[in-house]
Amino acid sequence: MKALEGVRVLDMTHVQSGPTCTQLLAWFGADVIKVERPGSGDATRGQLRDIPDVDSLYFTMLNHNKRSITLNTKAEKGKEIFIKLIESCDVLAENFAPGALDRMGFSWERIQEINPRIIYASVKGFGPGPYQDCKVYENVAQCTGGEASTTGFDDGPPTVTGAQIADSGTGLNMALGIVTALFQRETTGRGQRVECAMQDGVLNLCRVKLRDQQRLAHGPLTEYPQYPHGKFGEATPRAGNASGGGQPGWVVKCKGWDTDPDSYIYVIAQAASFDQLARIIGHEDWLEDPEWNTPKARLPKLDQMFDEIEKWTMTRTKFEIMEILNPLNVPCGPVLSMKELAEEPSLRETGTVVEVDHPTRGKYLTVGNPIKLSDSATTVTRSPLLGEHTDEILREILGLGDDQIESVRNEGAV
Repeated sequence: MKALEGVRVLDMTHVQSGPTCTQLLAWFGADVIKVERPGSGDATRGQLRDIPDVDSLYFTMLNHNKRSITLNTKAEKGKEIFIKLIESCDVLAENFAPGALDRMGFSWERIQEINPRIIYASVKGFGPGPYQDCKVYENVAQCTGGEASTTGFDDGPPTVTGAQIADSGTGLNMALGIVTALFQRETTGRGQRVECAMQDGVLNLCRVKLRDQQRLAHGPLTEYPQYPHGKFGEATPRAGNASGGGQPGWVVKCKGWDTDPDSYIYVIAQAASFDQLARIIGHEDWLEDPEWNTPKARLPKLDQMFDEIEKWTMTRTKFEIMEILNPLNVPCGPVLSMKELAEEPSLRETGTVVEVDHPTRGKYLTVGNPIKLSDSATTVTRSPLLGEHTDEILREILGLGDDQIESVRNEGAV
């Protein structure tokens, strides 16, 4: 039995933030019914297509393990079907623009009347406040949540990250909120609202930068590259590749860097293993030098220190460096490209990267479940074709017969 077997989710989500959430629930065994517009479906089915007239990777990689029903909620029969689905589901998840479901006649209060036990979960761009009605995308949320202002180098512009911390990150938050609300329902018998704002989710992930904003009031941030020669302003600055955890770290070049844009490695000059690091790079002299042999003495010279480390790393590949430094307990990690990650056998073995076969696309790679449970294994199945399970859902959940299904189809409800 899978962890969420028996839980039924009415998936009104689209694009990325909501589908990330509902895909996680589906991976853990929930029956996720994706409601899509007849004829077009989720907009991402057609976005960034690499093969004509085939569901895009954007869509397929966010909608595994789900069933798809097409439903026109503006048609009277479609609205009736929607109400019956609400009655039969444990969770309704949506990431529409603010007020969209309310305008359809399905406010939280109305949904509670239909099914008092339902969990109604929403992703929004902002929580209550001056921006609550604004439309939000990934990079907008990164900028308004503090990520961009603290990312990049001090002499350059604010920079967004390639990781989808706003969309997928907020989807993860909503999945936790839904599971928590389901757990509480076991005690109270009642459903409840779950609301996750993308700005909130980004700021939550930027907590160490909010920490540094408060530290800044008491003096310079000594682990930042601006120390001791640069200037600190009133806000947490951009810190390049400096470690945010208080341990000096930096990205340094490796052998082949001049032809390979990912021939780099991140090295942390941790105090506990500094002796080993100094010896291996040929600077045993630092260990007896009061200008170098304490963390405090090294702080004003971190740029010099990493220059010396880089002279050594440039003589070896990033993987050779890993083999040398790891036994010495020197924290380090190669900069792995998407190509290298896609081809890494260990990630295939753990199900972190999965190959899926699709009836029109063929075989493709996708990410698997990042959360591993010992008693609830995840099997990743392909994303549904548009409306693939419409008849199945109408029969199984609503109890409609073939004639009734044909009737609602002729009326344009599905």
